[in-house]
Amino acid sequence: MSREKSVAVTDAAIDKIKQMILSGELAPGDRLPKEADLAERLGLSRNSLREAVRALSLINVLDVRQGDGTYVTSLEPGLLLDTMSFVLDLHRDDTVIQFFEVRRILEPAATAMATEQMSDADIAELRVILESLPARPTVEELVANDLQFHHRIAQGSGNSVLCSFIESLSGPTTRARIWRGLTQEGAMDKTREQHTAIYEAIAARQADVARAWATVHVAGVESWLRRALEMD
Repeated sequence: MSREKSVAVTDAAIDKIKQMILSGELAPGDRLPKEADLAERLGLSRNSLREAVRALSLINVLDVRQGDGTYVTSLEPGLLLDTMSFVLDLHRDDTVIQFFEVRRILEPAATAMATEQMSDADIAELRVILESLPARPTVEELVANDLQFHHRIAQGSGNSVLCSFIESLSGPTTRARIWRGLTQEGAMDKTREQHTAIYEAIAARQADVARAWATVHVAGVESWLRRALEMD
């Protein structure tokens, strides 16, 4: 069988399993029928079915448990978007700009939503994260704190899909943040100041102000990175 035909057969097998999930015939957590039975039922060869199962397990739709069987995963957005994180981590330096452009759209929206959705306890937790950053942090400590800070806000938006998208975009942008911290004077102080401004706007329940500061925060790194790449 040619490679093209093999891929087409595998794609057809993947589509048939997907249709079983979409129709509700297979629900999150369900175990797939035995390989021979499922292959016969779907009109597939066992090899095609195996390839389809392998592909769907790689993107966290199926969970193959040795000696137990194959199960549909929880299908939670965060689990499915883990694959996107891996793909995005393979970016080139010039394409990381596009990730920042997407972050500049999503994060301010999530921040504004968090301003309205976060409880007082959630906001207090955000303050603890903000204040946990040492007075003279290393670049690694700053980036880790930055990721934690933005994760808590995205989580506070109350939208798990939006939160998962933002988390997926954090991977390829982390390297740029470290690079910025190592080379741009004042970047650490600026990050701390902007985080404080974002926190204060959320605590004051000022959604528009929080959105504006989040935009400034992401756009600042994006603008710096554009200049750095132009000089290369």
